[in-house]
Amino acid sequence: MTGEIVGFWAVAVVLVAASLGVVLTPNLFHGVLWLALALVATVVVFLLLDAPFLFGVQLLLYAGGVVTIVVFAIMLTERLVGESIRQASRYVVNGAVLAAAVLVGIVGFLVATPGPGGRPAWTVDLTVALGEALVGPWAVVLQLLGALLVVALLGALYLARTDS
Repeated sequence: MTGEIVGFWAVAVVLVAASLGVVLTPNLFHGVLWLALALVATVVVFLLLDAPFLFGVQLLLYAGGVVTIVVFAIMLTERLVGESIRQASRYVVNGAVLAAAVLVGIVGFLVATPGPGGRPAWTVDLTVALGEALVGPWAVVLQLLGALLVVALLGALYLARTDS
Protein backbone atom coordinates (compact mmCIF):
# COMPACT_ATOMS: atom_id res chain seq x y z
CA MET A 1 0.00 0.00 0.00
CA THR A 2 1.51 3.31 -1.09
CA GLY A 3 1.54 6.58 0.80
CA GLU A 4 -0.78 8.09 -1.81
CA ILE A 5 -3.46 5.49 -1.05
CA VAL A 6 -3.09 5.95 2.71
CA GLY A 7 -3.32 9.72 2.25
CA PHE A 8 -6.42 9.38 0.10
CA TRP A 9 -8.21 7.19 2.64
CA ALA A 10 -7.30 9.56 5.47
CA VAL A 11 -8.66 12.52 3.50
CA ALA A 12 -11.74 10.50 2.52
CA VAL A 13 -12.55 9.82 6.19
CA VAL A 14 -12.18 13.52 7.02
CA LEU A 15 -14.31 14.48 4.00
CA VAL A 16 -17.13 12.09 4.91
CA ALA A 17 -17.07 13.17 8.58
CA ALA A 18 -17.11 16.86 7.63
CA SER A 19 -19.94 16.27 5.15
CA LEU A 20 -21.98 14.55 7.84
CA GLY A 21 -21.21 17.48 10.13
CA VAL A 22 -22.61 19.88 7.52
CA VAL A 23 -25.98 18.17 7.31
CA LEU A 24 -26.38 17.03 10.92
CA THR A 25 -25.26 20.10 12.87
CA PRO A 26 -28.23 22.14 14.12
CA ASN A 27 -26.22 25.37 14.39
CA LEU A 28 -25.99 26.98 10.96
CA PHE A 29 -22.67 28.70 11.70
CA HIS A 30 -21.11 25.39 12.79
CA GLY A 31 -22.48 23.83 9.61
CA VAL A 32 -20.56 26.40 7.57
CA LEU A 33 -17.39 25.60 9.51
CA TRP A 34 -17.89 21.91 8.70
CA LEU A 35 -18.42 22.94 5.07
CA ALA A 36 -15.10 24.79 5.11
CA LEU A 37 -13.39 21.63 6.42
CA ALA A 38 -15.06 19.55 3.69
CA LEU A 39 -13.88 22.00 1.02
CA VAL A 40 -10.33 21.95 2.39
CA ALA A 41 -10.39 18.13 2.35
CA THR A 42 -11.47 18.36 -1.30
CA VAL A 43 -8.49 20.64 -1.89
CA VAL A 44 -6.21 17.92 -0.53
CA VAL A 45 -7.81 15.40 -2.92
CA PHE A 46 -6.91 17.68 -5.84
CA LEU A 47 -3.39 17.93 -4.47
CA LEU A 48 -3.15 14.13 -4.31
CA LEU A 49 -4.34 13.96 -7.94
CA ASP A 50 -1.52 16.26 -9.10
CA ALA A 51 -3.94 19.02 -10.15
CA PRO A 52 -2.26 22.19 -8.83
CA PHE A 53 -4.54 24.60 -10.70
CA LEU A 54 -7.73 23.01 -9.36
CA PHE A 55 -6.08 22.91 -5.94
CA GLY A 56 -5.56 26.68 -6.05
CA VAL A 57 -9.00 27.47 -7.45
CA GLN A 58 -10.76 25.29 -4.89
CA LEU A 59 -8.75 26.73 -2.01
CA LEU A 60 -9.13 30.38 -2.97
CA LEU A 61 -12.60 30.47 -4.50
CA TYR A 62 -14.59 27.96 -2.49
CA ALA A 63 -12.79 27.36 0.81
CA GLY A 64 -11.85 31.04 1.02
CA GLY A 65 -14.37 33.14 -0.86
CA VAL A 66 -17.67 31.29 -0.71
CA VAL A 67 -17.34 30.30 2.94
CA THR A 68 -16.47 33.90 3.84
CA ILE A 69 -19.57 35.19 2.04
CA VAL A 70 -21.79 32.60 3.74
CA VAL A 71 -20.36 33.47 7.16
CA PHE A 72 -21.05 37.17 6.53
CA ALA A 73 -24.58 36.35 5.37
CA ILE A 74 -25.25 34.30 8.51
CA MET A 75 -23.84 37.00 10.79
CA LEU A 76 -25.85 39.73 9.08
CA THR A 77 -29.04 37.66 9.03
CA GLU A 78 -28.70 36.81 12.72
CA ARG A 79 -28.33 40.50 13.41
CA LEU A 80 -31.49 41.19 11.44
CA VAL A 81 -33.52 38.47 13.14
CA GLY A 82 -32.01 39.09 16.56
CA GLU A 83 -31.53 35.47 17.55
CA SER A 84 -29.38 32.49 16.67
CA ILE A 85 -30.49 30.74 13.50
CA ARG A 86 -31.04 27.00 13.96
CA GLN A 87 -31.49 24.55 11.16
CA ALA A 88 -33.58 21.42 11.36
CA SER A 89 -33.06 18.31 9.31
CA ARG A 90 -36.68 17.36 8.72
CA TYR A 91 -36.18 14.63 6.16
CA VAL A 92 -33.24 12.67 7.57
CA VAL A 93 -34.70 9.29 6.63
CA ASN A 94 -35.47 10.38 3.05
CA GLY A 95 -31.98 11.83 2.71
CA ALA A 96 -30.40 8.66 4.09
CA VAL A 97 -32.34 6.50 1.61
CA LEU A 98 -31.31 8.75 -1.28
CA ALA A 99 -27.68 8.78 -0.11
CA ALA A 100 -27.70 4.97 0.12
CA ALA A 101 -29.12 4.74 -3.41
CA VAL A 102 -26.39 7.05 -4.74
CA LEU A 103 -23.76 5.01 -2.88
CA VAL A 104 -25.06 1.78 -4.43
CA GLY A 105 -24.92 3.42 -7.87
CA ILE A 106 -21.36 4.63 -7.37
CA VAL A 107 -20.17 1.27 -6.00
CA GLY A 108 -21.87 -0.49 -8.93
CA PHE A 109 -20.06 1.82 -11.34
CA LEU A 110 -16.71 1.21 -9.63
CA VAL A 111 -17.20 -2.57 -9.65
CA ALA A 112 -18.02 -2.51 -13.38
CA THR A 113 -14.86 -0.60 -14.32
CA PRO A 114 -11.64 -2.46 -15.10
CA GLY A 115 -9.03 -2.78 -12.37
CA PRO A 116 -6.27 -0.27 -11.79
CA GLY A 117 -3.47 -0.41 -14.29
CA GLY A 118 -1.58 2.56 -13.00
CA ARG A 119 -2.22 6.16 -13.82
CA PRO A 120 -0.92 7.15 -17.27
CA ALA A 121 1.45 10.08 -17.50
CA TRP A 122 -0.06 13.35 -18.76
CA THR A 123 1.18 14.25 -22.22
CA VAL A 124 0.22 17.93 -22.04
CA ASP A 125 0.20 20.58 -19.35
CA LEU A 126 -3.36 20.40 -18.03
CA THR A 127 -3.09 23.77 -16.31
CA VAL A 128 -2.66 25.52 -19.65
CA ALA A 129 -5.51 23.55 -21.24
CA LEU A 130 -7.83 24.25 -18.30
CA GLY A 131 -6.89 27.93 -18.30
CA GLU A 132 -7.64 28.22 -22.01
CA ALA A 133 -11.01 26.51 -21.49
CA LEU A 134 -11.92 28.86 -18.63
CA VAL A 135 -10.91 31.99 -20.52
CA GLY A 136 -12.52 30.74 -23.73
CA PRO A 137 -16.01 29.25 -23.74
CA TRP A 138 -16.55 29.32 -19.95
CA ALA A 139 -15.52 32.94 -19.32
CA VAL A 140 -19.08 34.29 -19.43
CA VAL A 141 -20.31 31.60 -17.03
CA LEU A 142 -17.56 32.38 -14.52
CA GLN A 143 -18.26 36.11 -14.75
CA LEU A 144 -21.98 35.50 -14.16
CA LEU A 145 -21.15 33.32 -11.15
CA GLY A 146 -19.01 36.09 -9.69
CA ALA A 147 -21.78 38.63 -10.29
CA LEU A 148 -24.28 36.29 -8.61
CA LEU A 149 -22.08 36.04 -5.51
CA VAL A 150 -21.71 39.82 -5.33
CA VAL A 151 -25.46 40.34 -5.73
CA ALA A 152 -26.12 37.77 -2.97
CA LEU A 153 -23.74 39.60 -0.63
CA LEU A 154 -25.32 42.97 -1.45
CA GLY A 155 -28.77 41.48 -0.84
CA ALA A 156 -27.66 40.21 2.57
CA LEU A 157 -26.27 43.65 3.40
CA TYR A 158 -29.51 45.31 2.32
CA LEU A 159 -31.64 42.96 4.41
CA ALA A 160 -29.41 43.38 7.46
CA ARG A 161 -29.28 47.16 7.48
CA THR A 162 -31.28 49.09 10.04
CA ASP A 163 -33.81 51.72 9.06
CA SER A 164 -32.29 54.39 11.28
